[in-house]
Amino acid sequence: MHHFNDITLLITHFNRSLSLERLLQTLVNLKVTFSEIVVSDDASKIKHLTELFKLKDIYQFNLVTTPTNKGLGNNINKGQDKASNKYTLYIQEDFVPKEIFFDKLKVAYQLFQDDDDLDFVRFYAYFKLPNLEPFKEGFSLVRFNPYNFWESYRKFYVYSDHPHLRKSNFFKKFGRYPEGIKPDKTEYKMMMKVLSVGVKTYFYEDFKALIEQENSDIEPSTVKRDFWRNNENILISVIRHTYRYLRFNIDLFILKLSNKN
Repeated sequence: MHHFNDITLLITHFNRSLSLERLLQTLVNLKVTFSEIVVSDDASKIKHLTELFKLKDIYQFNLVTTPTNKGLGNNINKGQDKASNKYTLYIQEDFVPKEIFFDKLKVAYQLFQDDDDLDFVRFYAYFKLPNLEPFKEGFSLVRFNPYNFWESYRKFYVYSDHPHLRKSNFFKKFGRYPEGIKPDKTEYKMMMKVLSVGVKTYFYEDFKALIEQENSDIEPSTVKRDFWRNNENILISVIRHTYRYLRFNIDLFILKLSNKN
């Protein structure tokens, strides 16, 4: 049994109430409890919103709603505003943690106790981050050098909206999530804001071992990728990688310059 007294579990939700129920029931099955659970909903359809209120009574979470869809940035912002604990475990409703995840969450929590400069501890990614310095218990410190222009653009993904533990007051350092734009642009802009200010992050290297992202035909992913992001044609892939390399470096340089001014 695991109880996390000083961590708020923040779950963002949009039109996937079955996935949310699966996540919450997984916590019950694994005997995991949080002193506070916040579910932030981005104006889901009536059938899902109705289920949310039923789930609220069963699983005892704080439900934050909005009358109109305002995008991922607003959904995270309004949910984070309701977190009253010192730390926040952020996760989207389509993730399913494994039992080992909560052992590592305790390790991540201790990392924060030992290092007041720590900003994030990440548990999941689509690929292994470069420039990792092994630390302990499977976690590595993420090194980021903005002045090494020969490194792959993948080094920029220090921040992600994938599951992570953070200080609940992180808005004070990094600002709020940008609102009114597509989810991928929201994540990109937040990533650049974090990098421009300076960030200390640990990353769990065996990132597929702790948690899984599960989408079904009934409740598929609500994020639609455009042609350029999905196409695996070699020429398009080279163009995409080159574009990202140039854009990431230029955008960060401009943002860091504006911060100085």
